[in-house]
Amino acid sequence: MTTAEPATRTGPYQHYVYAYPHKTAYRELPGRPSLKALWAAEPKDTLSLYLHIPFCEVRCGFCNLFTRIGAPDGLTGAYLDALERQARAVREALGDTDDVRFATAAFGGGTPTFLTAAELDRLCDIAEHRMGADLRAVPLSVEASPATATADRLAVLAGRGTTRLSLGVQSFVDSEARAAVRPQRRAEVEAALARVRDTDIPVLNIDLIYGIDGQTERSWRHSLDAALAWRPEELYLYALYVRPLTGLDRRGRGQAADPDPAWDEQRLRLYRAGRDHLLAHGYTQQSMRMFRRTDAPPQGADDYACQTDGMIGLGCGARSYTAGLHYSFDYAVGMHQIRGIIDDYVATDASAFAHAEVGHPMNPQEARRRHLLQSLLQAEGLRLDDYRTRFGGAPADDFGPELERFADRGWLTDTDPTTLRLTPEGLAHSDAIGPELFSPAVRAAMTAYERK
Repeated sequence: MTTAEPATRTGPYQHYVYAYPHKTAYRELPGRPSLKALWAAEPKDTLSLYLHIPFCEVRCGFCNLFTRIGAPDGLTGAYLDALERQARAVREALGDTDDVRFATAAFGGGTPTFLTAAELDRLCDIAEHRMGADLRAVPLSVEASPATATADRLAVLAGRGTTRLSLGVQSFVDSEARAAVRPQRRAEVEAALARVRDTDIPVLNIDLIYGIDGQTERSWRHSLDAALAWRPEELYLYALYVRPLTGLDRRGRGQAADPDPAWDEQRLRLYRAGRDHLLAHGYTQQSMRMFRRTDAPPQGADDYACQTDGMIGLGCGARSYTAGLHYSFDYAVGMHQIRGIIDDYVATDASAFAHAEVGHPMNPQEARRRHLLQSLLQAEGLRLDDYRTRFGGAPADDFGPELERFADRGWLTDTDPTTLRLTPEGLAHSDAIGPELFSPAVRAAMTAYERK
């Protein structure tokens, strides 16, 4: 098996790895394979469903997700029309109704709650009536922003079975929110949190960011305590990144090719302070980013834990996974290019939705690498017997040099011979470990990607 060489860039903050391979490794697929052929031999009894809404009221300065600011009159309705056409085509490609069952569902973006209450109701109808997902019987997670978490929207989501609402707060300090180009006031955030707690949605997640210009340990603690006052069932702590073509990048806060030791040290210091603070307040660490209140109900798969394939993504920014192919639509960060992709999606007819456009083939070597990466970045680690059952060997057989490097750096614990697990310091360096496990082929494709 080809061994991945260490990533060129050193330092603890290289990539936030939320999927492998990243979309910048995707390419146009020769022959546009039919979804019916791609899914014919796949198990379809525990599928995950993801619906992507590519609209936000504003675009935060750090955001490189596939989303546009605002929507001209009629665009959200036209987008939902296209989403429904896609759902019909995908559902037909999946085949026999009795063989298709969904185990989890999620609405992401963008900001799904950019849609009106009536449009959110329609979005749920598409998931239920077109795809066959019983939203009241499976975990349903929805992302929201404070400004769009209005009472009427939350009532629709709660009534349709939402079990988890994730609110992107980032900071409770107004000056830090402005520095991150996220125009919001704490009073508005607190009002939104109160509205969420007034619903029957059982799990509240709050996203916070560390590493913002001007942020100190004291101000970071202030945000953490403000979040803890709401007793959220989950908290995500994200390191700030400044990616090409984002608002902060255009303001000259771009990330240099070489690491910034002072910024790295600031982020590591704030991460450790935040981690320790949450652990002391009754939270358990699930991954570098995710912390769950000890008495909170579980919510399906955590970060990186989607080990099985069988992901159905609807919408122009969503991924879908089969065992042999990860596929999606075109990807961009720049506003002009994103608008063009959304316009193309809205104009797509049902027959075109029956084919995969861009993607990345997943050979057995990449499947092993993905499983190791996603499992190792979980606090619970990778059970060696599970890896052997899946792949017929041990992780050290396939990734010996990489694991030796991690062990030499003190990132792997040897306290449990049945499990490959990161030390607390290893978890702190997850954003270095993940990229170091990228295959040479994926790394080359990402490097060759033309930003747009």
